[in-house]
Amino acid sequence: MTIIGMLHHRKNPDTVMKAYAFAAVAEAEGAKFFYFSPGEVNFLNRTIKGQVYEKGEWKSKVMPFPDVIYNAGSPEKLSKSKEIIEKLKKVIPFTTYSIGNKWSVNRRLKEAKDFASYLIPTEVVKNADHFFKFLSAFEKVVFKPIDGRKGKGIFFIVQEKGQFVVKGEGTDRIYEKSQLNGFLKQKLAKETFIVQPYIQSVTKSGQVFDFRLHVQKNGNGEWVITTIYPRIAPQGSIIANINSGGYTNYLDPFLEHEFKEDAFNIRKKLEFFSLSLAKHLDELQMEKFGEVIDEIGVDVGMDDQLKLWIYEVNWRPGCPPAFYLELDVVKNTIKYAMYVAKNQKSIRSRIKEVKRNRSANQQATPIIAITGSAGKTTTKAFLSSILSKKWNVFESKDYWNTTEHTKKHASEINSSHQAVVLEYGMAYPGVITEHCQIIQPNMSIVTNVGLAHVGNFNGDPRGVAKAKSELIHGMDQYGVLCLNQDNDNSRFLETQNFKGKKITIGIKKPADYRAYDVQYTEQGMSFKLKLQNEEVDLFIPIFGEHHVYNALSAIAIADQLGFSPMEIKAGLLFKKPPRRLTIYNCKDNITLIDDTVHSHPEGVRAAIDVLVNLGKHRKIAIIGQMRELGDLREKEYRKVGDYIQKQGIDLLITYGFRTEEIGAQALRKGMAADNIHHFTDREKLHALLKKLIQKGDTILIKGASKTNMFETVKYIDQNYS
Repeated sequence: MTIIGMLHHRKNPDTVMKAYAFAAVAEAEGAKFFYFSPGEVNFLNRTIKGQVYEKGEWKSKVMPFPDVIYNAGSPEKLSKSKEIIEKLKKVIPFTTYSIGNKWSVNRRLKEAKDFASYLIPTEVVKNADHFFKFLSAFEKVVFKPIDGRKGKGIFFIVQEKGQFVVKGEGTDRIYEKSQLNGFLKQKLAKETFIVQPYIQSVTKSGQVFDFRLHVQKNGNGEWVITTIYPRIAPQGSIIANINSGGYTNYLDPFLEHEFKEDAFNIRKKLEFFSLSLAKHLDELQMEKFGEVIDEIGVDVGMDDQLKLWIYEVNWRPGCPPAFYLELDVVKNTIKYAMYVAKNQKSIRSRIKEVKRNRSANQQATPIIAITGSAGKTTTKAFLSSILSKKWNVFESKDYWNTTEHTKKHASEINSSHQAVVLEYGMAYPGVITEHCQIIQPNMSIVTNVGLAHVGNFNGDPRGVAKAKSELIHGMDQYGVLCLNQDNDNSRFLETQNFKGKKITIGIKKPADYRAYDVQYTEQGMSFKLKLQNEEVDLFIPIFGEHHVYNALSAIAIADQLGFSPMEIKAGLLFKKPPRRLTIYNCKDNITLIDDTVHSHPEGVRAAIDVLVNLGKHRKIAIIGQMRELGDLREKEYRKVGDYIQKQGIDLLITYGFRTEEIGAQALRKGMAADNIHHFTDREKLHALLKKLIQKGDTILIKGASKTNMFETVKYIDQNYS
């Protein structure tokens, strides 16, 4: 006879309603059952002072160690008895193991990839600005406490015609942005919140619903569906949780009423998904902890395309009170306990097999290298942000892109990293070849071929392209290469002998990943893209069409790696590299644009475009020296002067050696002399700014780090903040 022990943190089984059901079913199945708490275990004589149900009451009895233990207590409350429980696990098999809280399960599913596309992108809200950027990307969001329970404290927020509709806690409110900002700050000051896109599962009558999928292992150790049922929210509510007033229904009538001819297929989809996810989580538990699990409850939503989305995975879920399924759950649990007691050898063998198979099936780690005359760091930041939505990513630091940096990175990358994203800088021939010899990439991005460092190549962009082509020659020749279709000089890249997959990005010309409807918004740039056969609305929290190209390169690689449109959309809300078109909102409606890391002609023109699009009143451009242009300097400075005059910039200030040529050309093209100034003395420049700056001005400061233009950013910020 199999002896089953039920472990619980409470000493009295009368306070645990399901204990009686377990005792009754165990007796019917021919097993001996007793209830106990950790303090009653005696390891010296291998006995436990437990409670046995006899003749209608619980009686205290000293029992031998059971053949198997069903762990029914709260992990938090049993944690103080961790030492005893760990000791028991070494000598007695357990039927059930915690799969962790909802956030650790979410992370595990992301990392394992198989079910990652069913997870809703989730961000911990850092501050109100972070929330507004997320809302710009997804339009409708759910804002809720990270440790929320039973549907409490959840808000649905949508932006409509410049105002914000907030639903939650029984009320509907309309806020202006300043009011919502205050609401968010108040909430965030008290506890940690997360934000997610709102996945709309709505009945014909407008009620929110979701599905609970309850699966268990049976007496043969196989996964079976205990029940699947819909949970429907009260009219006007966004919470289907039963503890928040939601109610349940039987599956078939609900599906037939809501989905008509699709009802049968949806039922099959839910059943297949239930069992597949349970098996997947079971294998992850075996691989990570050498344990098996026996029961999960999964809450899923279904969007208007009938795609399933995982809301939450629960360990040991409760039963719907309306269906009287407690007995079915207990039967499966008892029968599985008896199976575990008798089949330890085959269970251990199965764990070893899963570990071996998953290890053998692990794919090569994506190693992605990025080079280009501009956009390397921002592209790297976009791509790392997307990939980190489900993987542990090694990302090269800030602007660390020399071969010495790559050597350092090679010593830091380890087996825990599921993807590697590196920036390969270059000023001379042979440098990128050395990068690739240190760490060979299997995926590469060439953002563009421009005039950065062109002075080191006799002023010929073909020489720059040849040096950039070292990445193409040095990477895995059967890997993936991403190129910019709109960049004219990229045609000089040496791709003829590359045997791998070439993908292209663009806006103006046809490309594999082509953005369209590109627009400036209050928070950044929005654009559309055909991705996995559907049109996707995307948003990046940084200004400038040139940054759309950087985002496209990251999107293309992420798509090739199997990331879903939703994961990509969430990942684009990246942490922007510092001093890359950073916006400072100063007093008197003065806007300051800081772009003081690199400077070359293409970058200056792109920054001028941002100034033109953001400036509502006077537009002031402060342009620093562009280095390493060689013999092209005069010609390129004149082109910049042409562009500044053509774009209608109100005031032009140049700073540094020979930059007066920019102003001289703007003057020749018709810009008023009084609106053009040149300096080589920073203090005199700042003295002029003190006289010039007016209410409502938008000021761009563009220059390379070596020209220290950031000093002027700091001067304006300190004096006008």
